[in-house]
Amino acid sequence: MKLLIVDAFTHTIFGGNPAGVLVLRDGEDFPSDESMRKAAAELRYSETAFIKQLNDKEFHIRYFTPAGEVELCGHATIASFVALLYLGKIEDNGIYLNHTQAGVLNIELRDGSVMMDMATPVEIATIDDIPALTELYEVMGTSYDPASIKLLPKLVSTGLPDIMMPVATREDLDAIDPDMRALSALSKRYNVVGVHAFTLDAEDGVTAYVRNFAPLYNIDEEAATGTANGALTYYLHLQGLINPVSKCCMRQGEKMDRPSTILTEINADGENCLIKVGGSASIVVEGEINI
Repeated sequence: MKLLIVDAFTHTIFGGNPAGVLVLRDGEDFPSDESMRKAAAELRYSETAFIKQLNDKEFHIRYFTPAGEVELCGHATIASFVALLYLGKIEDNGIYLNHTQAGVLNIELRDGSVMMDMATPVEIATIDDIPALTELYEVMGTSYDPASIKLLPKLVSTGLPDIMMPVATREDLDAIDPDMRALSALSKRYNVVGVHAFTLDAEDGVTAYVRNFAPLYNIDEEAATGTANGALTYYLHLQGLINPVSKCCMRQGEKMDRPSTILTEINADGENCLIKVGGSASIVVEGEINI
């Protein structure tokens, strides 16, 4: 099975968010779930994608963390289609279909970069009572101050549910230091992957600076998170902070010394709301894996 290691949401290697990408041979079926989980654990990246080609335009991708399977992973999808382009299995500036457990999603190649449709955005809940707000921010190693934090956290999904947690400044964002065991328990109770903390205290050209934490899935912090930034884009739309048709730029990973740029697009001009997430990726390693 072909193995590639790809840094997603960056133009250069050793930036962005690394993902394992395993491409099945023609006619080969997926290994057992346990084999795929163990392969993801062996590679030790937050997510590893397993790709089965269905035809020239369609692919079936499954995503595994070291702890188990997840329905969708944005950065591993970006990595997967850059890898497929590198291997000559797809062509640039084309549109492809990605069959995932979160649905069948359109993938668009744009001059070597990838933009992917997210699953239909869903606002699940708002955290608005003081005990719950206090608990959330304390678990994240900070405190809730309604005088400086004007927005409320929300549970939002564009394929995977996360808590969108606002903080006032970039200094506040950098200072976050979660209790990972307590955050795992909190995430399980809320039935979310984790917490996507963000600040709109941003420079020109950047919509938000973000950090993402998902210890329930053995990911203490992630350098770039496609699904969560898609969810954040929908959150900003719900709050009236961006136009119904907008392009956003999220910056993530600075605290981890793996700077990442995640581009998002929203089109909520009508009955349906379509969100796309994308960016560039760089191939780091190419080889074979025996599973």
